[in-house]
Amino acid sequence: MFLALLITVVYIAFVWLVFFRMKWLKFSIMWGLVTVFVGVHVLLIFLIGVRFITPYTTDATVVQHTIQLVPRLPEPTLVTAVLVEANTPVKKGQPLFQFDRRPYQYKVNAIQAQLAAAQQQVLELKANLDAATATVAQAIGERESLKATLVAATANVVDAKAKQDLRATAAKMANAIAVTDSGALSQIRVDQARQDLAEATAAVNVAIASEGEARVKYNELADATIKIAQANEEKARLAYKSEINGENTTVAQLKAELQEAQYYLDNTTLVAPEDGRIVNMQVQPGMVAGIFRIGGIATFIVDADRYLLGTYNQEVLKYVRVGQPVEVALDLYPGQIFKAKVQSIWRASGQGQFLPSGDLPKFSPQAPETPQGRFAVQITLDDPDQTKFPIGAQGAAAIYTSNGGFAVLRRIGIRGRTWMNWLYPLPF
Repeated sequence: MFLALLITVVYIAFVWLVFFRMKWLKFSIMWGLVTVFVGVHVLLIFLIGVRFITPYTTDATVVQHTIQLVPRLPEPTLVTAVLVEANTPVKKGQPLFQFDRRPYQYKVNAIQAQLAAAQQQVLELKANLDAATATVAQAIGERESLKATLVAATANVVDAKAKQDLRATAAKMANAIAVTDSGALSQIRVDQARQDLAEATAAVNVAIASEGEARVKYNELADATIKIAQANEEKARLAYKSEINGENTTVAQLKAELQEAQYYLDNTTLVAPEDGRIVNMQVQPGMVAGIFRIGGIATFIVDADRYLLGTYNQEVLKYVRVGQPVEVALDLYPGQIFKAKVQSIWRASGQGQFLPSGDLPKFSPQAPETPQGRFAVQITLDDPDQTKFPIGAQGAAAIYTSNGGFAVLRRIGIRGRTWMNWLYPLPF
């Protein structure tokens, strides 16, 4: 608008100079029609050229990244201290808010005690395994001893039977002698031989009974004892070898719980995520944060990577490319022009987005007064002192796709706007 007024004023001044001041030509109806016709075309030519060669917007805003500061705590927690002042620069990692540490410290202490007990239990499990292994070895040793006893008992049976056979032979011989010799001595020998045979028979029976008992102990009791001992050993081994990544499962679980508890304990001190500042400080000691953990307790404005975002009519971006020079006039600084350049062109608009739905889209023409969709251009300011450009600062931005007369007109126009900021908007 300012350029149109400027061109119109310059053209009217030129017509006044030619027809009325210097009177180089005589003004008439014909010259009036020609003057109007030429003036309209001159105005259109300059406006079209300026519009496409030097795209311009008055909707430019300084954008900074913001971080919602949300307490990373599992439950509502009391704020015990506010460690920064509002609108004061802070560095990354600097403490901002202190929350009550006590419940989280208690949790850490409790899990540390459980972990110590679990680690001690691992040693006990190892001792149980060693004892069970020793029991298995002892049972195997007892079985070998029972086997030796069985072998000895079997040998005793053989020996007793041999002695029985000898006594039986002796008894037969004594009987034979007694038949031929009926003397008292022969009868004594027969009785003695019979007594010896009875004792040998009894010894055989005792040996056989001992062998049976030894066989039962060896075949049944020894095997059962070994199986029980081996089962207890396997149980102890499974309990001791219950591991994940080479560590006892209970110990690993408690270590993970301890790490989580330590994480929450560390987060009782909320630190600055980046270099920046907090505006509109509302957090005070004594408040409970985290009752509803769906939003932040403060907004942190990041210093780095701020930029200017200007929206342009889509058609004027025809010749705009990344890296082209830009001039910016911020309302915050009347009479000043800041150099910048195009960083990127956001060739996207929400008007082209359809949300997932079961309804078919409906198409209808927009009302004539509805503004057309615009595209945004991301602009970086060249000034090394980026703190001059606070978040939300507004102004105008002109992109220069090439140099020439149209660029000169745009420079005049944007400078006129920034100088007008001394007066407009009027305070009355």
